[in-house]
Amino acid sequence: MSLEAIQQKLEASNQTQLLTFYNQLSDEQKQSLLSQIDGMDFERIDKILKLALETEKQPPSDNAFTPPPQDSVKSVHSDQHASWYSQGLEAIANNKVAVILMAGGQGTRLGSSNPKGMYDVGLPSQKTLFELQAQRIAKVEQLAALKHGKSADDVNILWLVMTSGPTRPTTESFFKQNNYFGLKQQNVIFFEQGVLPCLTESGQVILANKSTVAVAPDGNGGVYNALHSKKSISPSSTQSPIEILTEKGYEYIHAYCVDNSLCKVADPTFIGYSIHSGVDCGAKVVQKRDAHESVGVIALRDSKFSVVEYSEIPSNLAELIDKDTGKLAFNAANIANHFYTTKFLRDDIPKFEHKIAYHIARKKIPTVDLKTGMDVKPDSPNGVKMELFIFDVFPFTNLSLFEVERSDEFSPLKNAPGSKADTPETSRRDVLALSKRYLKENGAVIADDIDIELSPLVTYEGEGLSFVSGKEVVKGGYVKDVEELKTLLH
Repeated sequence: MSLEAIQQKLEASNQTQLLTFYNQLSDEQKQSLLSQIDGMDFERIDKILKLALETEKQPPSDNAFTPPPQDSVKSVHSDQHASWYSQGLEAIANNKVAVILMAGGQGTRLGSSNPKGMYDVGLPSQKTLFELQAQRIAKVEQLAALKHGKSADDVNILWLVMTSGPTRPTTESFFKQNNYFGLKQQNVIFFEQGVLPCLTESGQVILANKSTVAVAPDGNGGVYNALHSKKSISPSSTQSPIEILTEKGYEYIHAYCVDNSLCKVADPTFIGYSIHSGVDCGAKVVQKRDAHESVGVIALRDSKFSVVEYSEIPSNLAELIDKDTGKLAFNAANIANHFYTTKFLRDDIPKFEHKIAYHIARKKIPTVDLKTGMDVKPDSPNGVKMELFIFDVFPFTNLSLFEVERSDEFSPLKNAPGSKADTPETSRRDVLALSKRYLKENGAVIADDIDIELSPLVTYEGEGLSFVSGKEVVKGGYVKDVEELKTLLH
């Protein structure tokens, strides 16, 4: 887009301040700034800000929160488990299942500048989160192929890895260096989470410096917009992620966050349950540890599904007991682990996206004084960042909830080593404990002081281990395959 066209665009949207220092810039800086402005939809940005500010001012209505209906929640322990598992495995075998990994975050709180998926929590294998998750995909492909008489090459789960600007080059390089962890390169697609400009509350876009617009990631809910963007794959891409999914015939999506070390990627049971339920969106949940655990719960807000943050629920509701179950009424803790139909992501979300209110965070945003040209580091918030959360679509869905065991499926990695919870140490502990439990549930005897790590290629969720029954595991460490496991038995 030419300078003249950019000027017209800025005048039409009252954002001419972005070219205040244009004549002082080098040719390269000029081109970079014009390109950045060219990629911005100021009409959309203005609508997002106005709706966010309006929504923020609306007080919650009385009696706004009610527990989810009983018929919307099913447990992994249901007697229909085997049927759901078979249905999900069949969908995988028929190449109908894809996976979206939200991996845009850096490990800053963990003391690492690398993408969080590259973090090693200290397992005997020294595997990163990316490798653990890739091998779970490989294993479930094998299981589906075996069950349905296909070769492993004929079963292909498409893995869409959503990165961010800062993490994309390192993530792609890491996958290439590690040969995509044994997966087929063509089955891994990288795409990039979007950004939104930082704004004043009156809607003026903020300059970070003379040649750069201040931007911030649009939240993990930005996945919905990124799926529809060709540029999220590359500037020259002829297809968006959602178009690729459609063209290749993938009908069902499992989406999850990279920082859950226990995530059952492409979980056949969850997928089968969601397909059986006929829903366009599903969510895994775990029971709260206690009434006051600081976690968002899935509930009804004004009769619509929503994630209600811990801070929003009064104590009397947080402690409310369901008289039928004897458990907490608000007990469905959200773990950012979702099912979608491709049709819902492709056709339905664009119809209501304009109704979803983004969340506002008032921040101190480094900028430049438009009069003096001096850099400014504000002492108090001078602008807003806006983000969407992945669960913000819930009010527009016919949602089903799938309750799973925390110890089997949820161990988040959020905090630095040595913190109170959600640390590398707790992730390591939980992965090792699950391996040990798989062995014990299959009849093995294993001493408490033995730590053992079963590769996901050995077992996905405890299947295929009947040969350990009645045997003692005499040595711990990392077990890469079934043959190696057999050598550890007595």
